[in-house]
Amino acid sequence: MPRWRTRPADPHARGVRNDHPASPDHPASPGPAATAAAVLDRVGGPANVTSVAHCMTRLRLSLADPAAADEAALRALPGVVGVVADGPAWQIVLGPGVVDKVTAEVTARITAGQPGANGTEPGDGTGLPKATELRDGTDVREVLRRRNATPLKTALRRVANVFVPLIPALIGCGILSGVNGLLLNTGWLPGLTPALSAIASAFLALIAAFVGVNAAKEFGGTPVLGGAAAAVVVYPGVAKVTVSGTHLAPGQGGVLGALAAALLATRVEKWVRGRVPGALDVLLTPTLTVLVSGLVTLYGLMYAAGAVAAAIGTAADWLLATAGAAAGLLLGGLFLPLVMLGLHQALIPIHTTLIEQQGYTVLLPLLAMAGAGQVGAALAVYVRLRHDVSHDSLRTTIRSALPAGLLGVGEPLIYGVSLPLGRPFLTACAGGAAGGGFVGFFAMLGTKVGATAIGPSGWALFPLLTGNRGPAVALAVYAGGLLTGYAVGFTATYLFGFPRRPRVAAPA
Repeated sequence: MPRWRTRPADPHARGVRNDHPASPDHPASPGPAATAAAVLDRVGGPANVTSVAHCMTRLRLSLADPAAADEAALRALPGVVGVVADGPAWQIVLGPGVVDKVTAEVTARITAGQPGANGTEPGDGTGLPKATELRDGTDVREVLRRRNATPLKTALRRVANVFVPLIPALIGCGILSGVNGLLLNTGWLPGLTPALSAIASAFLALIAAFVGVNAAKEFGGTPVLGGAAAAVVVYPGVAKVTVSGTHLAPGQGGVLGALAAALLATRVEKWVRGRVPGALDVLLTPTLTVLVSGLVTLYGLMYAAGAVAAAIGTAADWLLATAGAAAGLLLGGLFLPLVMLGLHQALIPIHTTLIEQQGYTVLLPLLAMAGAGQVGAALAVYVRLRHDVSHDSLRTTIRSALPAGLLGVGEPLIYGVSLPLGRPFLTACAGGAAGGGFVGFFAMLGTKVGATAIGPSGWALFPLLTGNRGPAVALAVYAGGLLTGYAVGFTATYLFGFPRRPRVAAPA
């Protein structure tokens, strides 16, 4: 499994680990440029990075030689909350508002081929030794990475890379859709609602093309050819195509069909390009790629993907209607480990499929309860340690990470507080399970709570909430789930999240 690492919160505290909060002992994080330079130095230099991306909190790097990177040096950097290494895929948790700036700096340095900035060596000014001075046991780590790089994990990671770049547009359009719904229900600004509806719906109507572009890019094809193949799925003219006596419906198969079409186009492109003369490549390769993948999409993939997408929607409805409380307990309790391992992004195609079908995803509010349990657990740690001056740095970290946690960004609290302490991570999962069970119980009673877009959770999810009984009921049920998660996470951590006998601090 992928490995995660954190850093000591207090050099004199046994068993407590944390990231560097801003304090006299732990200086504030450097700027994006310095962080980018130091990160590149510790992953083997710009030449070792084959791709760069980021989500809301993580810098995602693909490395040509994972053995050239040094986890110990990376996690020791100020501002790095945690590191997840899974074969060539490395995720460096930096937090919201920081990761996009660092990603831009990393991309600029790789493009320019300059490992340092302004004539300085990477890592200068960080107060840390160079990565080469810390590296040991490289061969052992590489063996472990190869064992963990299973085909399933690799496939999930690559599919996640297709959908993660779409999240900002999904969030923006989802919020606009919610605002438009509010205006429609209240009758305010009737002249503006058609424009808002068009703006909010256009991206989702054409999302298949964006999925195709990203899929081809991720799997080694020409992005625009992947987009052309995937665009067939949403083209209105497919309604004139008959398959087994049945007319196709525009959008049938949704993002799953688009993903399959783009993957097929990539395979066809590579096959054709390796067999046609160079002089004819510019003509034959794109033509045959679009033709073959388009025909297979129309006469096979759209129908098959449509059946899978329908099954996902039916299964989600059945699960919540018959075993909503149990499903909520399971999903809310297990989501933090998925976030910790970076595997939660693999759920994005399922969320997107549900949004296309039903207008909202009923799974996201359940999963968001994991963040509530995490917040409750962190508050309990803060209260339990309020009279222990040896853990002032840990309390500082909690204060700085709580606002992000309340808005649904859980990595700072996971890597900086609960996971390093051990037991609070488990009790946080218990809080998430309780909140998920609360929301799932109401689903069994016929009240579904859904999100019109994916990305945010916690308090940030409120503008995106809706359901089969209207936004007001959905807001009330979701708020009740959050309060349940906070309360159970806090209580479980306060009572059971610490050893009966506190550990004695190690001598200075």
